Amino acid sequence: MRQAAFVNQRQAGWQQLEALLSLAERRGLRRLEPEQVAELGTLYRWLTSDLAFANARRYDVTLQAYLNRLTARAHALVYARRQSGGVRTVIDFYRRTFPAEVRASRAPIAICAGVFIAASVAAYALISAQPLNAYVLLPAQLIQPIHHGLHETNFEPAVRGIGTPTLSAEIMTNNVRLAFLAFAGGVTLGILTLYLLIFNGLTLGGMAALYAQAGFGRDFAATVAPHGVIELSAVQIAAGAGLLLAAAVLSPGRLRRVDAMRRNGRRAGVLILGVASMLVVAAAIEGGFSPQKYSQEARIAFGVITAALMLAYFLLAGREKSAEAASP
Repeated sequence: MRQAAFVNQRQAGWQQLEALLSLAERRGLRRLEPEQVAELGTLYRWLTSDLAFANARRYDVTLQAYLNRLTARAHALVYARRQSGGVRTVIDFYRRTFPAEVRASRAPIAICAGVFIAASVAAYALISAQPLNAYVLLPAQLIQPIHHGLHETNFEPAVRGIGTPTLSAEIMTNNVRLAFLAFAGGVTLGILTLYLLIFNGLTLGGMAALYAQAGFGRDFAATVAPHGVIELSAVQIAAGAGLLLAAAVLSPGRLRRVDAMRRNGRRAGVLILGVASMLVVAAAIEGGFSPQKYSQEARIAFGVITAALMLAYFLLAGREKSAEAASP
């Protein structure tokens, strides 16, 4: 092929690539539309082929130099994106994707939180009014150790396990197991998910009532607060992810069930990945926030601060992306 014909055939693609490169260099790759990013990759592959062809045909050195410069520009941009893509993906997940999905899934998460809180409040009220209700609402294997500890002659909280690493670890282990079972319960059309929320809500409220009746409600709150705020929030998000799976089957809308399951499965995957990270953070807090080192007031205050920060994160994080998209 003669050089003139080659240039005439390929020049439009080179100019298009130049325009995309200028746009990406000015605004950043993340501001490009997905189809523009895909087009940039396609044009870059064509350009490398054109460069090899021009070199093999020994076309004019000016043309070869132009193609070399353009290839270098594109390579630097594409290579930098690939190098930083993994880190950026992780950062974007926690800055935007996860909190945005929590907001998008607020309805099922709110349902789960409502069920859990209602069960907790009901158990607390019923057992506070009549302690014998504990034997109706709670498993015997849970009540007996608590009653045994509370009726020891030595009334130090540590003897009862309140405020000790053992009780804290037991609560955390239960919450981790609950989170993933509540998510998996989505395959039962949400029945198992809701059952687990009710059962564990009754358990938490019942335990709080028993300890409060014995005068150790503050000890119990201080034990749960530091890591429990994150854990219990993670449980509700995981349960909400389970209800997303159930909703795809029960109410797919205009989509086919298989398409609804695929869509909600992706959304649930985002939520459960974020939940796993929350549980890791809670584990770190549980391991480092020892009751022996910090007072009740400090532990409760830490829980309140954690709740405020977490609420701000889920309400505000990731909203700047929408603002950018709306700006001219």
